[in-house]
Amino acid sequence: MYLKSLTVRGFKSFASATSFDFEPGITAVVGPNGSGKSNVVDALAWVMGEQGAKTLRGGSMDDVIFAGTSSRQALGRAHVTLTIDNSDGALPIEYTEVTISRTLFRSGGSEYAINGSPVRLLDIQELLSDSGLGREMHVIVGQGQLDKILQASAEERRGFIEEAAGILKHRRRKEKTLRKLDSTQANLSRLDDLVKEIGRQLKPLGKQADTARRARGVQARLRDAKSRLLAHDVVQLLDEAESASVKRADLEEAQRQASDAVDAATRTVSAAEVEAAKASPAAASARETWYELSQLSERYTGLLRVAEERQRLLGQPLERSSVGEDPDVLERRAEASDAEADEADEAVEKAQDALEAAGGERAEAESKQRAEDERLTALLRAVADRREGLARLAGQVGTARQRLESAVGERERTVEARDAARARSAEAKSHMDEAQAEADEAREATVAPLARVPETQGALDEAKAALQLARDALNTARQRRAGLEARVAVLAETTQPDAGAGTLLEGHEDALLDVLSDRLTVEPGFEAAVKAALGGAEDGWVAAAQVTLEQVAEAAAAGAEGSVTLLHTVGPHRGDVLPSGVRSVADVVSAKPGDEQLVEALLGRTALVDSDAEARAVVAESGCTAVTVEGHRWTRAGVVIGAGDGAGALARVRSLETAREELTEAVAACEAAEAEVERAQPAVNNAQAELKAAEEAARQVSDASRNAASRVERLSSLAAQADADVQRHADAYVAADAAVEKARVGLEELNERLAVAQDVPEEAEPSTAERDRLAQAASQAREAEIQARLALREAQEQARKLRDRAHSQRRAARAERAAREEAQRRATRRAAQAKKAETVAERVRTAQRLLARSVEAAHVRVEESEEAVRRCNAQLETARAALAKTQARLSELRDEAHKTEIDQAERQARFEALEEKALSEVSMTPDHLVEHFGPHLPVPSDFSDATDPWAELRQEVDEDGNPVDGEPFDREAQLKRLKQAERDLQALGKVNPLALEEFAALEERHSYLVGQVQDLTNTRAELLNLIEEVDQHVKTVFADAFADTAREFTAIFSRLFPGGEGKLTLTDPSDMLSTGIEVEARPAGKKVKRLSLLSGGERSLTALAMLIAIFKARPSPFYVMDEVEAALDERNLLRLLEVFKDLQQASQLIIITHQKHTMDIADALYGVSMRGDGVSHVVSQRIAQDTETGDHEPA
Repeated sequence: MYLKSLTVRGFKSFASATSFDFEPGITAVVGPNGSGKSNVVDALAWVMGEQGAKTLRGGSMDDVIFAGTSSRQALGRAHVTLTIDNSDGALPIEYTEVTISRTLFRSGGSEYAINGSPVRLLDIQELLSDSGLGREMHVIVGQGQLDKILQASAEERRGFIEEAAGILKHRRRKEKTLRKLDSTQANLSRLDDLVKEIGRQLKPLGKQADTARRARGVQARLRDAKSRLLAHDVVQLLDEAESASVKRADLEEAQRQASDAVDAATRTVSAAEVEAAKASPAAASARETWYELSQLSERYTGLLRVAEERQRLLGQPLERSSVGEDPDVLERRAEASDAEADEADEAVEKAQDALEAAGGERAEAESKQRAEDERLTALLRAVADRREGLARLAGQVGTARQRLESAVGERERTVEARDAARARSAEAKSHMDEAQAEADEAREATVAPLARVPETQGALDEAKAALQLARDALNTARQRRAGLEARVAVLAETTQPDAGAGTLLEGHEDALLDVLSDRLTVEPGFEAAVKAALGGAEDGWVAAAQVTLEQVAEAAAAGAEGSVTLLHTVGPHRGDVLPSGVRSVADVVSAKPGDEQLVEALLGRTALVDSDAEARAVVAESGCTAVTVEGHRWTRAGVVIGAGDGAGALARVRSLETAREELTEAVAACEAAEAEVERAQPAVNNAQAELKAAEEAARQVSDASRNAASRVERLSSLAAQADADVQRHADAYVAADAAVEKARVGLEELNERLAVAQDVPEEAEPSTAERDRLAQAASQAREAEIQARLALREAQEQARKLRDRAHSQRRAARAERAAREEAQRRATRRAAQAKKAETVAERVRTAQRLLARSVEAAHVRVEESEEAVRRCNAQLETARAALAKTQARLSELRDEAHKTEIDQAERQARFEALEEKALSEVSMTPDHLVEHFGPHLPVPSDFSDATDPWAELRQEVDEDGNPVDGEPFDREAQLKRLKQAERDLQALGKVNPLALEEFAALEERHSYLVGQVQDLTNTRAELLNLIEEVDQHVKTVFADAFADTAREFTAIFSRLFPGGEGKLTLTDPSDMLSTGIEVEARPAGKKVKRLSLLSGGERSLTALAMLIAIFKARPSPFYVMDEVEAALDERNLLRLLEVFKDLQQASQLIIITHQKHTMDIADALYGVSMRGDGVSHVVSQRIAQDTETGDHEPA
């Protein structure tokens, strides 16, 4: 077996498909550093199942996929295919050639295949492990792996031999079996627990099963008693139904008799109604006559009022109208205009003559053109008709005749549709008038609610405005309060003493009274002057005793930090005296009791003046200090300007007091504003409620109005639609009538064309030259006529304007004369009308007197006719009372029959309920119950209980000794029997109806699980025996492999290190299953045995010696070595190559190398290079033939 070929694509630097063809012997892969030689080794390891990314010199498995370069994009997968020659059957598979492939996708998916069939990774690893190619991959020696072998532990070195010997597979299977044993033990423990648990459940379940058996007998008695009681209920219901059937027949006979009596009474009532009907029209006629006469009387009364009012109005004098222009003047103007119009009429006549002449010429030219057109048209049509064929023209005649008939039918249909639309329109308009009246009423009803909404909205706006004013006042008050609170806090903080005095005053707090500014009260307006006079003393502390000042001074002398001003009156002041008439600053300051001398000492000799001039005079006269109200401090040395700027502590104290007073006022204002808000809020709520109610009322009436208006619009739309239908059908009628006329004309024209076509012989196309000449002449004649017409219209327009002006003037004259005449006639007419109104009023009064007598006579006739109607009505009421009595009797009988039917329905419902109860409780129909459990059947005794072994001996017998079947049915006895069975069943307690089945199933399961426990115990014992056999096999195989490897290591070490000594030893020979392997190496001339003391080349040779020993002891089909000889010098390299030559006799060698000597012993060379595109390319050469085979990368 040997590697036959390797194909890589997308694997690391091999972006394109690249193939390596291998043969037995030594194959060397050469190339510069970084060209991708070691990627060939990684591809072999990866395709044979390597899972470690670090082993493949990567951080993750995705690193094996070509990542792309600047000139070539990255790929999405890596694919490697390895073909192995299996002619010797080294691999346990029935193929002489085995192809293994592996694909990794960048998305993370992987695929494995053997000869194209998808497999698992485990399948590949097990296939290769049978020939010494385990997943530890000792046959592939990568870069740096030699040193790793030497640094490996003893147990790891054992793994190399185990893999080469093929027992690593057995160790893995043993580990898998041990894990399976652990799992089996866990399952066995669970089974034991389950068996015990089921054993504990069997006893109580057995008791439940016994109770269930007893319950079956009790339930049988309960079912029998319940069935017999149900059967008895069924029989009772059937008996009641039979009795009710007889009663129903009697009621039907009584109903028939009562119905006859009702018919007779009905006939009597009908006769009375006929008499009453005869009397009613006479009374109605009399009432109608009286009503009409009464209405006529009222109309005459109204007519009399109108006549009298008209007489009064016509008797009043008329107002005089304004007088217009004189009619004679207007007539003269009209005559002048007529003269001008006559002249214009002459021009019109001339133009008319010219137009007539032009029209005649135009008519003659058009007549000639028309005659020529008709002649040509007839000829052309005749020719065309002749060409189209007489048959086609005849067909057109038939079609035209059918079109005429269809048009006539359509015209008749439009007439019918128009009449129907008119009827719908009238009906819709009638309904629309009614809806419009309703809408008007609804619109009037909305006036008051809609007027109420603005009123309530105004009230709400006022309430909201009041609330908003209160809230604004509250916000303003709160803002003022917050500002004052902040100001008070700031002022209170600024009036505190300097913190730097704390160190000096420590221990003297009790001897200090207060800060001076807090103990003084200054008159308003003099704060700046007092501050200037004090010169900073206002921030000083007032001491209670002189000793305090001395103690603090001593503390300052001792080095205490800080500064402080202490004040205390030492004695009477004997300074300068103020001039007479000059106030001192002390006069505007009030001090607390005990501080008067201090204030006098500080301020009593300082003058308070109004201006700087006064201050200079005081200082010059007395030498005392003077201060102005502005705070300028004057002394003999000069003046201090601004000494009172900022007002100092005194002003701050006063400001603090003022701020506190204002804060108190602001708090009170806030409270008042909050109270006002609380009072305004209910008013807003009430106004909102009233507005909501008003809006709801308005909404309701508005909805009603909108609904009514919507109905009007809908009916209006229907009426409009009906009108539109009427118009549309009328238009359709006109169109249909026009279509009829058009079809008739078309038919006549086709008939004429057919006749002409039949008469005219076929000839050539006629000439149109004459028609064109006549058309040109007609056009010129029409143009001349148009010009003449324009001239005529201009003349006519001028004449019309003159005539209109004359007519207007005459019309004004006539109107003025008519107005004057009309005024005279109106006066005459009013006098005649007044006389006529007086005559009408007199005649109406006469008619009223006559009409009053007629109304009285009609009233008498009405009373007589109504008396006759009352008599007929009394007779009718008597007949109706008799009819009602007979109908009441019939109703009673019907009610009783109905009640009987209800009883029947209730019995039927009870029967159905009883049937449902029987089906649900005992699963039997009523017929089956009566047949097998009816009261006519004897009731068997309860001694047949299956739980009583002596039941048959207790059963009663007859004289012959035969068992008695039972006893007669007794409902009370059966009720007792039912209750006894219920008590017995209740005494049994809660019964598990499935206990018998559950007990049988649980017992069966218990037996099954006991058998399973026994099977698991036996299986465990068998697995332990198997493990013992595997261990024995591993010991034997490992011992043999170790002995062979140790022997080969000694021989190879002596070849690589002439005169040296090396051997392999076991760390624990007594434990061949886990013993490790130690390597001892002593080159010639050295006494060291520890590998760590050897040189780099010696360490590499030692590691190679161990690997080659393993290779020779348990040969593998091939070995791959990546630059394993790189650290060797030429002498050691030649020794190693001699060993490689021996090794190639049994195995295939693939060597990655830079050494020339290694290339010399190779049978084939592969050169790997990387060009500028960052992709590896391969060139191969077979040494034996010394011919270059070229790049194996496909084009």
